[in-house]
Amino acid sequence: MMNTELTSKLKTQYPIIQAPMAGGPTTPALVAAVSNAGGLGSLGAGYLSPEQIRSAFKEIRERTDRPFGVNLFVPEQPNTPEDIINEMNHYLNKYRVALNMASSTSIPSITESFEEQIQAVLEEKVPVFSFTFGIPSQEIIQAMKRNGTFVIGTATTVDEAAALEAAGVDAIVAQGSEAGGHRGSFLTSSPDALIGTMALVPQMVDHVSVPVIASGGIMDGRGLVASLSLGASAVQMGTAFLASAESGAHAAQKQRILSSNEDSTEMTKVYSGKAARGILTDFMKDMRSYEGSIPAYPIQNALTRDIRQAAARGNNPEYLSLWAGQGLRLAANLSAAEIVKQTVNQARHLIRNMGQFGE
Repeated sequence: MMNTELTSKLKTQYPIIQAPMAGGPTTPALVAAVSNAGGLGSLGAGYLSPEQIRSAFKEIRERTDRPFGVNLFVPEQPNTPEDIINEMNHYLNKYRVALNMASSTSIPSITESFEEQIQAVLEEKVPVFSFTFGIPSQEIIQAMKRNGTFVIGTATTVDEAAALEAAGVDAIVAQGSEAGGHRGSFLTSSPDALIGTMALVPQMVDHVSVPVIASGGIMDGRGLVASLSLGASAVQMGTAFLASAESGAHAAQKQRILSSNEDSTEMTKVYSGKAARGILTDFMKDMRSYEGSIPAYPIQNALTRDIRQAAARGNNPEYLSLWAGQGLRLAANLSAAEIVKQTVNQARHLIRNMGQFGE
């Protein structure tokens, strides 16, 4: 058995949560497969319209009757001056030309309506709701709880975790610096918080009373056992599932993950305006020479969207945002169920062997 406080509350068999990676990787097939295997599948819905969210929920429920989660991005209000935005958009035209695209002079729409996304989640009564980039209003958190939804926040420091606990969340993801994708930092006192998972988890566990979920660099049973030993009630694994059969990640991204090493990733803001860890690309290298300011998220994310979409169509990974964590050398091209099973079996084997240390 591998029961923890969270497996009981989430009604899952194992303390394994599949990270809700927005932008396509977390297909309904992946979410359902992880839940069916005994973990908690999670839909990364930050970029989805309310209609797309409802459609994904329908498909997930057709594939599983187990609990699953959904993640949204708490909206941010950037104050980037218009001249900086226009300067960046003009600069990006050189990449559009390289990808045989038309130059752009207009600024695309920035984000989906958070309020409408929240309404879709509330109406669908999803078992688990998680969020990143901040803290939703008390009205939203309490509405989720009245709905019987388990609420999870994301923190990169102990202070952020304390703020989340005060806001009434049921559990907190401790996002270490090894994690792939966007940083969940939201307090102005910690804009570049890069605390590693092993250092962050026990400190967070000691300072909050709600369950902590370890995230960042966890790829297998060794990471699961280590996290539980540090006081975490579960782990959240993202990169481990990116190359899986059910993942919706672009084929070029899967290939790069399976052929890259632990030192292949960097933190960058050039794709979205927010710090995120991904595999180093030519776009990231070239943008180092950009002398202007990078517009804040989600403006930069909107400005580069057409470039990333064209790169995906053209199978050109050098312009894609290849989000991945530092554990990517341990990734494997397996089914989601096999990844969960291997992780659990390895963890059980380690726990049995560790029992001998006390003899």
